Amino acid sequence: MFSSASLRTSVAALLAATACYAVPAQAQEGSGSGEIRRIDANAGKITIKHGAISELDLPAITLVYQIDPALLAGLQPGDRVKFTARRVNEQYVVVEIYK
Repeated sequence: MFSSASLRTSVAALLAATACYAVPAQAQEGSGSGEIRRIDANAGKITIKHGAISELDLPAITLVYQIDPALLAGLQPGDRVKFTARRVNEQYVVVEIYK
């Protein structure tokens, strides 16, 4: 049989062990449409002026996104695009884009 002091010590140890457990941030993803304002292929960045994206809790805004430079082929400032973006740890990344 456990004494109350032994039980409290066991519970405290269990709580301490689980307190250090961190759940990684889950990626959020949403789609939008807008106009390309700027492209910086060397830095892997694209600036898009777009409408609200509710899945990402974004209002209508002009925002700089990270992007794989391979996705930029054939795109230029002024192009109207549809895109899918992800937010992970407060960083926005375009994962799909097309005219």
